[in-house]
Amino acid sequence: MKRILIAIMLAVCMTISFAACGGEDGTSGGSDDNTLRTAASFAYSSLDVHKDFYGWYTSIYGMSETLFKLDENAKTIPWLAKDAVSEENTWTITLEDSAAFSNGDPLTAEMVVRNLKRAAEVNERFAYLGDFEMTAKDEKTIVVDTGADVYPMLKNDLASPELGIMNLDATEDFDNAPICTGPFVIQEFNPEGDVTVAKNENYWDGDVTLDGAIFYYMQEDDPKLLAMQSGEIDCYNSVSSAALEVYNKEPDKYTVESVPGTRLQFYILNENTLDDSVREAINLTVDKKAVADYLKGTVSPANSPFPDSTAYSKVNIPPVDTAKAKELMEADGYTLGKDGIYEKDGKPIKINIAYYAARDLDTLAVLIQEQLKAIGIDSKLTVEEDPDATYIKTGDFDLALYCMISDKCGDPEYFIDSTLSNGAYYNVGGFESAECQAMIDELKKTVDPAKRADLANKIVQIAVDDNAFGYVGLFNHTTVMKPGVSGFAEMNPFDFYGVDAATTKHAEE
Repeated sequence: MKRILIAIMLAVCMTISFAACGGEDGTSGGSDDNTLRTAASFAYSSLDVHKDFYGWYTSIYGMSETLFKLDENAKTIPWLAKDAVSEENTWTITLEDSAAFSNGDPLTAEMVVRNLKRAAEVNERFAYLGDFEMTAKDEKTIVVDTGADVYPMLKNDLASPELGIMNLDATEDFDNAPICTGPFVIQEFNPEGDVTVAKNENYWDGDVTLDGAIFYYMQEDDPKLLAMQSGEIDCYNSVSSAALEVYNKEPDKYTVESVPGTRLQFYILNENTLDDSVREAINLTVDKKAVADYLKGTVSPANSPFPDSTAYSKVNIPPVDTAKAKELMEADGYTLGKDGIYEKDGKPIKINIAYYAARDLDTLAVLIQEQLKAIGIDSKLTVEEDPDATYIKTGDFDLALYCMISDKCGDPEYFIDSTLSNGAYYNVGGFESAECQAMIDELKKTVDPAKRADLANKIVQIAVDDNAFGYVGLFNHTTVMKPGVSGFAEMNPFDFYGVDAATTKHAEE
């Protein structure tokens, strides 16, 4: 009874809250007007595109745009720029002729160069841009000299939302009202709260379908579900498993789209403490489909570190085969004890599974523990608050769970270099391969996307064959929408897209 009362009170509070945001008659106008209403799980103190991760949200709000963008297959496609051509250490970038800011000022090469230099100064993750020589050749052409080294990832990096372009001369308040190029402009900004945008009447790339959008800050899952059920919001993403069950039961009321995203659950196997046979047995036992089923649609089984839609996700991972797992261990001298646990030289096997309690890794640790015990591998669970300061730093684990974005800009190099290079930050399980390192070094100098994908597949295959890692699940990018709502980046695996010029609230008559 207490839970029911709490739910009723929460629903009443939500209704009052949304009514306050509506028209004079106390209604929200949610279904009749042409303003999209949605929920945002995060809210920040600034709209400065270049600082911190604020550009993710100015991109979601439809305010800021980058030179390139990432499509549904993680391919880099033109946006504010028409093309970027590489010749050894020099990139030549050509801007769209009609690209302009919301105040009508044209987008110039000189302004883009200034934006990139500013991003290098205020965001340490892009400080490397400050080492490049960037010049405006003419009004619409930029030349970037990367110096002594070839930098093949520049085009992909220019799709990062933190490198969105602002009008640095016309903007008077970067934190609250930056002037950008997107289909929407800021109407009301409440720092760490709700955000309202309106149609950019001067949008350079055609008509804008919506009149505007409101992003209500809702961090918890239950208020989003209640707001969706009451009709106060039209859509949102990052849908929880509990809410997903509700929506799937009423397909006439809700449209749900789910695609594998780019945040990966994986584990590192310690080659310094585990026999080869044990590592292979673990990888033949961990059932990622069973994990995905248990997590009820919030993750998809990972067939590689990257979404299946990418060209660099084509590796062969052996299917679950517990019988073969046992055979491998027994061939290596392990015998099954009376308690059902394998032992070797009179010592029962008991591995240390290290994890931290976020991104469902606590649940994943328990599931893996149960799956391994079923074939005779016992384990203990060690939870840490900060994995980077503990088991990632010390290597004190047999199996280490971690979660990170594997594909941050439509390219495999970041994850591969971070996990498989000699001495890499996450290469803490003893993996080492001269062949693999040689191909990583080649990847860092290769510009052609097809060749990069081929190299990436070969590199990851080496790690798979060595049983150095286990790739478990990719968190789904799941969006729920009312009938008639479309174009809310629901099919894009990246988390930094939202409304755009084509986003629609009402079905066509």
